[in-house]
Amino acid sequence: MEFLLGNPYSTPVGQCIERATDGSLQSEDWTLNMEICDIINETEDGPKDAIRAVKKRLNGNKNYREVMLTLTVLETCVKNCGYRFHALVTTRDFIDGILVKIISPKNNPPAIVQDKVLALVQAWADAFRSSPDLTGVVHVYEEMKRKGIEFPQSDLETLSPIHTPQRLQSAPEMDQQKYNAPVQPKPQPHPASAPPFSAPVTHTSPQMPNLPMSGPINPSPEQICKLRSELDIVRGNTKVMSEMLTEMVPGQEDPSDHELLQELNRTCRAMQQRIVELISRVSNEEVTEELLHVNDDLNNIFLRYERLISTQKYLLTLMLIFETQIKIYLNET
Repeated sequence: MEFLLGNPYSTPVGQCIERATDGSLQSEDWTLNMEICDIINETEDGPKDAIRAVKKRLNGNKNYREVMLTLTVLETCVKNCGYRFHALVTTRDFIDGILVKIISPKNNPPAIVQDKVLALVQAWADAFRSSPDLTGVVHVYEEMKRKGIEFPQSDLETLSPIHTPQRLQSAPEMDQQKYNAPVQPKPQPHPASAPPFSAPVTHTSPQMPNLPMSGPINPSPEQICKLRSELDIVRGNTKVMSEMLTEMVPGQEDPSDHELLQELNRTCRAMQQRIVELISRVSNEEVTEELLHVNDDLNNIFLRYERLISTQKYLLTLMLIFETQIKIYLNET
């Protein structure tokens, strides 16, 4: 079958996935990861071509650097793509036959890979439990629990939410009107006459009380509780920013929304500075993982923001060129 379908890396999204999961990369290429999401969302063959490329990268791969990069791409796509992609990712064939196979005892993967796979299965099972068409991952998760497999201890409320951006519906998406978006409702369309988006929850950066200004941090349970509460505030700001970026049409933004988006961008960047500092200092593995998740989500949002700004500048340039040509034409006539 693979021979008949051709090389999974030969498609546009397959080429991007091959580059984004190259083991020689020093860190995740978030620009490329978001480009992959765009291709999946905007092309008819994007979802199935992406899954084929992901399968090829994961299946039997002993280069666990590439495996981890692929899992990050996969997680990013689940968060930023819609039903057509979710329907392929949550099947028993993919979850049990590809994802769980990575951590089988005969493969003996590193603990970080095992934890990542289990965390994804657990998060997706919780997110898609209420969507009847997407419960393949739920069945696999429950079977694994019955077999005694221990999943990483995590409060599902603190996991990065699976958020499906609201995009202009293409024909394939319109066939899935019955699909319920997981975890949180999709933002409603934002017509020009509608009230502006609500302001972010707060503008404070994550802090930890009574800590030294330098050196490693071994937080107490009370400090961890406070930090998690403040990370929820960061997620709240990120969520509002994500919804605004999803609904905004370049060139048609409401001025008040545009001003709020700029304020959110400044606020979230200030928050990220503190998060990055904490990542380098906190010695608690679970807290560090949560900080890394939030930092990834912030990087994701900043990329989307920069792309919106670039598009706005491009449209403005085109408008100025058009106006200049009109003036020249009028002067000549």
